[in-house]
Amino acid sequence: MCNPAPEGAPSRHRSARTLGEQKTVNAPTSEKTRGNLPPLPTQPKGLPWPTEEWPEGDLPAGTDKKRLAVLMDHAFADEAPADLGETHAAVIIKDGKLVHERYWTGFGPDVTCPSWSKAKSITHALVGLLVGDGKIDIHAPADVPEWADESDPRHGITLDLLLRMSSGLAFREDYVPEHPSDVIEMLWGSGKDDVAHFAASFPLEHEPGSYWSYASGTTNIVSRAAARAAGAFGADFGAFMRKRLFDPLGMTSAVPKFDAAGTFIGSSFCFCTPRDFARFGYLYLRDGVWEGERLLPEGWVDYARTPTWQQPDNEGPYGAHWWLDIAGPGSFSANGYEGQYTVLVPELDMVVVRHGKTPLEAKLNPKRWIADVVNCFRMA
Repeated sequence: MCNPAPEGAPSRHRSARTLGEQKTVNAPTSEKTRGNLPPLPTQPKGLPWPTEEWPEGDLPAGTDKKRLAVLMDHAFADEAPADLGETHAAVIIKDGKLVHERYWTGFGPDVTCPSWSKAKSITHALVGLLVGDGKIDIHAPADVPEWADESDPRHGITLDLLLRMSSGLAFREDYVPEHPSDVIEMLWGSGKDDVAHFAASFPLEHEPGSYWSYASGTTNIVSRAAARAAGAFGADFGAFMRKRLFDPLGMTSAVPKFDAAGTFIGSSFCFCTPRDFARFGYLYLRDGVWEGERLLPEGWVDYARTPTWQQPDNEGPYGAHWWLDIAGPGSFSANGYEGQYTVLVPELDMVVVRHGKTPLEAKLNPKRWIADVVNCFRMA
C-alpha cells in the first residue's frame, strides 16, 4: 500500500558482520552480488549535510532545462493532466544540493504528504538499525507469535523472506473497493486495531521463497517484529524512531501512525514534508552514513537494492522493501499508492521526490514522468 554495528554487539559504530557471512536465503547480498551494484556516491567534500537545511544550488550545466520545464509545467498545470492526475510536489536533489522544487496550489515545503507504501522503506531502515544493534537476525525464523509452534508450516519464514515479499503467505493486495481486498480490510476493516496479527493469521499459499507477492500485510508483520526486538510499542517505539532515525537526519516533520496494539503501520502511514522524504532517501544514497556516522549497518543499503527473484509478469523488479530500476538500471525507490515516490539514482548522485494523487488507471505514468525528469540530467 502506498503509501527498512555489528550483530551481537551494542555499538552501531562498528561494521556489521551479517549480510555477507550469514546463511543465504533467496537472492543473498554476497560480496559477489554487491560487486554488480553501481557504487553509491559519497558526500562531496566540504558540502554541509542537510540536517538543518538543504544546501541549494543551480541546475548543473548540461541539464536539458527546456525539457525539464515542459515536464514540470505539464505536471503542475492548473487543471491536473489526465495522464498524471494531481502532482502536489516535486523535489530534486543533485550532488547533495536542492536544485529544483515545485509545488501545486495549496502545497509547499512545509506541507506534509502521505507516504503510503513509501513507509515500507522506512520499515526497512528500522530493521537495519536493530540488525546493527545485534537484536535481529534476518535469516533466523521471524519472531511471529502466531507461527511460534514448530509444527506450523509458517514457522521457518524469515525476516529476509518477508522483506523480499517472498514469504508465500496468502494476502490479496487490491485497492479497488469493490474487489476482495485483504489490505483494505487490514487498514480500515476488522484488522485495523492489530494489523500485524491480522496479516500473520493468513495461511501459506506457496512454499516460502518460491513465489514473490507484494503484500502490505507482510510489512506490518515485519514492523511488529521490529517493535518486539526493540522492546517498545506505541509511543515508546515512536521515540525509538525519532532518536535513531528521524532526529539524526533532521526529519522534524515525520509523523508515523500506530494501530491500537501499538504497532507502527509500516506498510502505509508516515507523513513527512517532501524535503524530509528526500532526507530519508539521501541516507540510502549515502550508504546509510550521515554526518560521517554510520547509522545503518554496512551492506544494509546494498541488501535493499539487490534484486529478489520474481516469477514472470510481476509489477517490476524488487529488492528488499525497495523497488528497482524505475529511473534506469541501478536506480532504486520507495514507491507509494497514488504516485508517491522517492527515487535514488546513484550514477547521477540524485534524489527525486514526487507526491500527488494519480488515478489507479494511470498508476504507471508517474514512473515514466520521473524517468523523463531524470533523463534531463543525464548529459549534465
